[in-house]
Amino acid sequence: MSNDEDWYQRYLDMQNEYDYENTTDASYVQSKPVQLCSKESLNNFGATIIPVFYYVNFLLSYLGNGLVLFIIYKYEELKSVTNIFLLNLVLSNILFASSLPFWATYHMSEWIFGLALCKIVSSAYFIGFYSSILFLTLMTFDRYLAVVHAVAAAKSRKRAYAIIASMVVWCISIIASIKELVLKNVSENQFSGLMCDESGYPDSTMARWRLVTYYQQFLLFFLLPLFMVMYCYISITIRILSTRMKEKCRAIKLIFVIIFTFFACWTPYNIVILLRAIQISNPGEGVSMCSEEESLDYALYMTRNIAYLYCCISPVFYTFVGKKFQSHFRRLMAKNIPCLKRHVSLNSQSTRTTSQKTPHSTYEY
Repeated sequence: MSNDEDWYQRYLDMQNEYDYENTTDASYVQSKPVQLCSKESLNNFGATIIPVFYYVNFLLSYLGNGLVLFIIYKYEELKSVTNIFLLNLVLSNILFASSLPFWATYHMSEWIFGLALCKIVSSAYFIGFYSSILFLTLMTFDRYLAVVHAVAAAKSRKRAYAIIASMVVWCISIIASIKELVLKNVSENQFSGLMCDESGYPDSTMARWRLVTYYQQFLLFFLLPLFMVMYCYISITIRILSTRMKEKCRAIKLIFVIIFTFFACWTPYNIVILLRAIQISNPGEGVSMCSEEESLDYALYMTRNIAYLYCCISPVFYTFVGKKFQSHFRRLMAKNIPCLKRHVSLNSQSTRTTSQKTPHSTYEY
């Protein structure tokens, strides 16, 4: 081998050694190890428990909301503000519940309904969910106006006001859910099969949109409604205590039950939502990250279904505490179950007598 060839060989050896040292350097390959969290136990939990929750919510929602809808159609007219809001609340809950069988099937196997239904069902799910919360808040505010500002509200609480307010609620809910139409796609996972999830964009974009969704949920659809519900019902309680209403104790108890139920159902879910947002903003590392993520996923599954259950049964809760709807329900039962006719008639007569003796019918919950 000539000197030139020997020199060239030594140069190649040195270059290969230099390349090897740089490519095997940990900082050259990656800044830190990638931790992949196992989701097997969580997926098994979701496949067995979540479909049961969803089907129960679906059945309760259709039975309860369907009954309220039938009573409104049979015995009421859509001239009052309360009935217009109640009808919209029922429709929003039915829209939300209609998506639950799709998600139950998805949790049990994979997404088998195609791209179009992936986007439509996801949008319907969130539109119904958001509008249900807002209509509950709107009904509470309307009740506050009718009780605390009865004289001024008598002039402003017209049918046009109810229709416009309902349209505003639907518009806000649709705008808040528009990202589902854009981001939802059907993708194939080698372990889970076909998935209906947010995909097709960089991970950083997905993370930012998840943060927007979580903070939107916590601030706009939890804190704001909670403060309004608390303020309105505390004001109504103070107003009732200042009157000579004979059944004020019953009304105050019902107000307490409404506030407590709203707070108990919604707070755990939204606390988990806030923790998920914090986790995305400040991700952990290693085993602790996987443990925290798994714990939050389990908590999200459980608390979310409690919140969803409240959405499904809320129309029944808000209507059948009222004497008028109780009377309608008795009439309906007496008509379809003859053996209850005499007992129901006596109760209805007693209710009418009590109502005549109560001067402030607005306060009767």
